[in-house]
Amino acid sequence: VARRLSLRKHPECHSMAGGKAMEHLARTGDQHWHSFRVPLQHHRSCAFSFSGLQNLVNNAITQQEKEEGIEEGELLSCVKDVAAAVQHAVAVHIIQRTYRAMLFCRKNSIIPSTNATLVASGGVASNQYIRKGLQALADVNGFAFLCPPPRLCTDNGVMIAWNGIERLRAGLGVLHSTEGVRYEPK
Repeated sequence: VARRLSLRKHPECHSMAGGKAMEHLARTGDQHWHSFRVPLQHHRSCAFSFSGLQNLVNNAITQQEKEEGIEEGELLSCVKDVAAAVQHAVAVHIIQRTYRAMLFCRKNSIIPSTNATLVASGGVASNQYIRKGLQALADVNGFAFLCPPPRLCTDNGVMIAWNGIERLRAGLGVLHSTEGVRYEPK
């Protein structure tokens, strides 16, 4: 969404990563600018999906560009409102699906009935709006909430690669031959 909104051109965001720029602009935007339908509302699973939301957002941005008479790649006058509305929809989706997972885990005795902990990490966990929502969810459901400081909430791919470096240095679980290993998408 940050790329689609051309946030690198925004004077407040030119040096920020996309997620950080979205969060920054959303702080002063109106989350009610557009009510994006939250994904998977009628699916009784714990899965996350943002592709439908991405499509809705792209359509809303295209419509707004037409209304403002600007070309794709130019900054919308309501860019802060778009950021706030998208951030809110993403947060609601994450919180709803996490709540379903919490219920599922409790129902199936996957987690202890007392002293359960919700852990959030990765790039999304650096977003304070989402983090506050997850903290509230944990509090209401009697879960402890653990989340690294934002500076340590980096992209999961980076964390996985770093883990690989540490395991390689320690000689743990290193695969010396890929013979017999099958790689399949999904």
